Amino acid sequence: MKKRALALAMAVFMAASLSACGSSGSGTGSTGTTAAETTASSKAAESTETKSESAGGYELALVTDLGTIDDKSFNQGAWEGLKKYAEEKGLSYKYYQPQEGTTDSYLETIGLAVEGGAKLVVCPGFLFEEPIFLAQDEYKDIHFILLDGVPHSGDYSEQRTEANVMPILFQEDEPGFLAGYAAVKDGNTKLGFLGGMAVPAVIRFGYGFAEGADFAAKEMGIDGIEIMYNYTGAFAATPEAQAMAASWYQNGTEVIFGCGGAVGNSVMAAAEEKGKKFIGVDVDQSFESETVITSAMKELSVSVYDGVKAFYDGKFPGGKTSIFSAKNNGIGLPMETSRFTTFTKDDYDKIYAQLKEGKVELVQPSEDNNNPTVDLKLEKTKINFVE
Repeated sequence: MKKRALALAMAVFMAASLSACGSSGSGTGSTGTTAAETTASSKAAESTETKSESAGGYELALVTDLGTIDDKSFNQGAWEGLKKYAEEKGLSYKYYQPQEGTTDSYLETIGLAVEGGAKLVVCPGFLFEEPIFLAQDEYKDIHFILLDGVPHSGDYSEQRTEANVMPILFQEDEPGFLAGYAAVKDGNTKLGFLGGMAVPAVIRFGYGFAEGADFAAKEMGIDGIEIMYNYTGAFAATPEAQAMAASWYQNGTEVIFGCGGAVGNSVMAAAEEKGKKFIGVDVDQSFESETVITSAMKELSVSVYDGVKAFYDGKFPGGKTSIFSAKNNGIGLPMETSRFTTFTKDDYDKIYAQLKEGKVELVQPSEDNNNPTVDLKLEKTKINFVE
């Protein structure tokens, strides 16, 4: 964990910030059908959505992380950015889904995308760090966008980013902070954080959420903020995750931040069952349920769109890491669709400005630790860490 935290810290210092300014527009192409195939010579499952196959195959590709393309979270947000650019420009595009969450399976699936004609491959998730480290040398003429990670060897002995790779990192603790801050400012004192796997991005979301809640409590001069906190260990919607969320709601928790792909679906189902509130992650999930009061967003689609556009404009920022944070409007809450009762746009703009100006300092995870009760020194907030 320390290595991942150090990698992020170093990347922040070396990063050339990428402006979050993907253009709007409905696009001119139509969306094709979705299908699933399994090749006889490969264990990788291949899923497809395409504008049209060009003579050279599908030139834009995305290889999914753990989860599915319609997870309403990380994979989907990245896919929408690629798809938007492809349809605006009339380019062929396709996604591929690995059968296993292993380096070999990811690398094999990247190979399928390359064989299928890909010029640029988008890989969302830090589990692609090692596969991209290998792929950047194996496919020197192919370009890669790596979300949530930087390329490194399996044992972390070497970290290297070639000119054909654009790593993108997000300051997840910042949107997490905003969500926790807004939840308390909106009158909630009993919160929950139900994460997926305890990977760096999820940990940062959770830590920021707790710090934001505590920050708001200190501003308001109130005590007694409580946060139930757990990592489910997976990114899937499960009966166990739903049961845990339901029990928290039953015991007084007012709002839960569901952070980890389809884990959020389990929390959302529990919120609907119990008539409680839910906070989404990665993308605006307000359209999924009336229980969603806001979402801790990373501008995934914008970051991918901008990266693909840079490639076609001949300005691909390979070899260096791009950081999306409050400083370049790369994270935030969707205030236009949020369902707060007292927290206003003015309140949001004020706290966002403090983040943007560096006036809020957030704690990074310590070595080999994902327990917020160890790392965070909160004044007004008690965390009940459920292992």
